[in-house]
Amino acid sequence: MSQAQLKQVEAVRRVDEDEKRPSSDHADHDGGHEHEHALNWREVNRVLFVAAAAAAIWFLGGARNPYVTGIGVICAIVGGFPIFHEAYENIVQRRMTMELSMAIAIVAALAIREIFTALVITLFVLVAEILEGLTVGRGRTAIRHLVGLLPTTATVRRNESWQDVETKEIAVGDIVLVKPGTRIPVDGVVVGGHSFVDQATITGESMPAEKIRGTSVYAGTINQSGALEIQVDRMGRDTTFGKIIDAVERAEKSRAPIQGIADRLAGYLVYFALGAAALTFVITDNMRSTISVVIVAGACGIAAGTPLAILGGIGRSAQLGSIIKGGLYLESLATIDTILLDKTGTLTYGTPGVVDVRPADGVPVASLLQAAVTAESRSEHPVAKAILKKASNMGISGEEPERFDYTPGKGIVTACRGMEIIVGNRLLLEGHRVELPINTVSQTDSEIFVAQEGKFLGTLVVADTLRPEATKAIQDLKSMGLKTVLLTGDSKIAAELLPEDKLAFVSRLTATRHNVVMVGDGVNDAPALMKATVGIAMGAGTDVARESANVVLIGNDLSKLVETLSIARCCRRTIMQNFVGTLVVDSIGVGLAAFGFLNPLLAAFIHVSSEMTFILNSARLLPPVSSALGLVRGLFSQSSTVAQD
Repeated sequence: MSQAQLKQVEAVRRVDEDEKRPSSDHADHDGGHEHEHALNWREVNRVLFVAAAAAAIWFLGGARNPYVTGIGVICAIVGGFPIFHEAYENIVQRRMTMELSMAIAIVAALAIREIFTALVITLFVLVAEILEGLTVGRGRTAIRHLVGLLPTTATVRRNESWQDVETKEIAVGDIVLVKPGTRIPVDGVVVGGHSFVDQATITGESMPAEKIRGTSVYAGTINQSGALEIQVDRMGRDTTFGKIIDAVERAEKSRAPIQGIADRLAGYLVYFALGAAALTFVITDNMRSTISVVIVAGACGIAAGTPLAILGGIGRSAQLGSIIKGGLYLESLATIDTILLDKTGTLTYGTPGVVDVRPADGVPVASLLQAAVTAESRSEHPVAKAILKKASNMGISGEEPERFDYTPGKGIVTACRGMEIIVGNRLLLEGHRVELPINTVSQTDSEIFVAQEGKFLGTLVVADTLRPEATKAIQDLKSMGLKTVLLTGDSKIAAELLPEDKLAFVSRLTATRHNVVMVGDGVNDAPALMKATVGIAMGAGTDVARESANVVLIGNDLSKLVETLSIARCCRRTIMQNFVGTLVVDSIGVGLAAFGFLNPLLAAFIHVSSEMTFILNSARLLPPVSSALGLVRGLFSQSSTVAQD
């Protein structure tokens, strides 16, 4: 690889120490490296120059004419200057790279008057470097285009009028007007208007979501129909969309442990090639075979392909709405054997609802709900809200109670039109001498008993609502050979796990060398999230959970966890394919070259072909960025209307 392209790979591998810098700094940084991502015409001209020189030597017969030979040597030195320059820097830095071995091979070919061979080897190396540079640069190019998707101006209400201002001038609490067909510039809450928003960039949902007063909207999504007035909650890099950009940028520069293995393996392959070449020369005294041995071995497919695969895996995960905060965690996800799931907010929505109404014999459902609503009308308890919502959906309303007595942990005693109404647990009703049928003994902590004037009316079963995708996600995880464990602390019957209990449970598993994923959303999950091999937070969870986690699932869809694990396994499988493939090709190639079955030209062709095969194998994981539309479709699965925005 050329020096500029080597810097690209190193940038992909480097841990970003300034990951919190403002977006303008990011833009400046990327802009300063524009030449690293675009097609470098100086390199193209150098390739054309070397190709013309090789063709001339072929037709003029360089080996027979000393003047032509001299010109060929000069052309090889001039055309191969980047290779020799990098080889010199590697010697100074005491680094063993494939470029150094290729420089040795070119010099050796020139020394034995194989001018045409030297020029062709130089040509192959230069072409390979251009292709590698274009491939490796795709990930960072995607980020630059991604940053450009956010609007730079917005219409804001100022002094009772609407004004167009730059987005950096928007403050939290401002009211922003978003017209139909434009992109939403901030995260916020709708305070006026009605519309449908394409938010596939954030949630992955293919159908537009209806937005009315009180609903949340995300930056980077598309307002499709009506105008919306949005109160600003977060802007720029603090928005959900901005955090996606930050995560991909950090991941681009993060370094996974397997990359260290790739670097060491690449170095060992170079030593192996040089050692095999020396042995070949000692045994055969054949310089052409010796040069072929040096040329045929290639390790750039590993050195460049590994970080490329990791970057691609993280980009694909972001496309699905799963934000991985670094290559280390992507690699760890591929080796997970146990999934720990917090129930509330992860498998469920975290809000109670009435799932069953069980009136006593001879009692109408309406009478049961009316009594319950009357008692709960003054309560702020989540269970009370669930009962009121259920009654409202059924068109049942209560009355204003004359008195209201609430006993924490038991329930409510109230009176309406002189009649006493009791709503609470079984112990509360028994304490008021309400006779309960035997079959009403509660089996859970979510069964609410209702009585009026000492008569038992029935029960309401209140439970957290299971997310519709949760059941299939659990089944898919088990089909992947993963053990799933439910951790919860919301009732005695379930598990009664406190935060320290969850942490201790995770610690026991990790101490026995289990690779554990902890999935949660609350403050009480934060210690376990940090202790697990990989902590995964639901996007709607608390800030503490999201900051403690190594992965954040945007949109709270648990099925994204399954897809993310699949991507991680695919990434690891791709890297191992590159490892094994490189070892096999190099071993066979060196053997054939040592016994004289490969000439230097064929060895160079095998080297470049295998190298590009493994790099392109890694590039399969990269989101397509051939155009703005391709970027949107590939990185965030957005609709084609984005390209027209």
